[in-house]
Amino acid sequence: MSSITIGPIASATTDPSERSALLFWMIFTGLSIFAVVLLWRFGLIHLMLSSDRTYISSVIAVLYVLTCGHCFLRTRAIAREGAAARRCREALAAPDGGKVLDANAAVLPRGLVRDHIQSLVTKAAAQDYRPVDQTLLLRTLADRLRGSNGFGAFVSDTLMKLGLLGTIVGFIIMLAPIAGLDAADKVAMRSSMGLMSDGMAVAMYTTLAGLVGSILVRIQYYMLDAATQRVFSDAVVLTETYVTPVLERKGSEKSSDQGSGMPP
Repeated sequence: MSSITIGPIASATTDPSERSALLFWMIFTGLSIFAVVLLWRFGLIHLMLSSDRTYISSVIAVLYVLTCGHCFLRTRAIAREGAAARRCREALAAPDGGKVLDANAAVLPRGLVRDHIQSLVTKAAAQDYRPVDQTLLLRTLADRLRGSNGFGAFVSDTLMKLGLLGTIVGFIIMLAPIAGLDAADKVAMRSSMGLMSDGMAVAMYTTLAGLVGSILVRIQYYMLDAATQRVFSDAVVLTETYVTPVLERKGSEKSSDQGSGMPP
């Protein structure tokens, strides 16, 4: 006989796990490391580094690694905020969840969502529990959740431009020997061909490194932005479902008590 499970287990199956964002990042990074190991095994990375005399490819690689570290820290922070938001929902969805707001939500798990709920309770109390408009508070919450996620777009654009810079430098190196080239001098022709080959290698490798790095950074921060949006959506649903109705009910109860002449 089949049975239906409700409660925290059911919510865990419908909601993304608090570790899902971090897990996706780890899977993506693991695949990237595996690809780098293969390229190193076949000597392609060594060939790129040795052929790029401008070291632009090395700069791109170092910047990419640092950006991966930043994305990891931001993803872990968002995962923790998502876990805290779900625990807040469990606390407020309990039968005595309304009493949590009486203590200004201080018993809720720490996080940006709890700070938003506390600000919402404070605003409602300040305006005598009239209908609360949390538009501005939600904008603030979105900005705080987003944090430094915009750093990813900046780095992605920077990597692309570094690749284009390498392309220009490579073409300059490639075309520089042509100016004083004597077609009758075979030795000079051979030397010029070698310089042109080096310049073409610089242009191609830096462009490739910049494009690949930019794409990989975009993918990582796209997953981070998606996780951030999920946390924000959970916070909106949480406050509109469990917080705002309780505050408005308090306001109506206070108005009815004042109308009947009873002390609040």
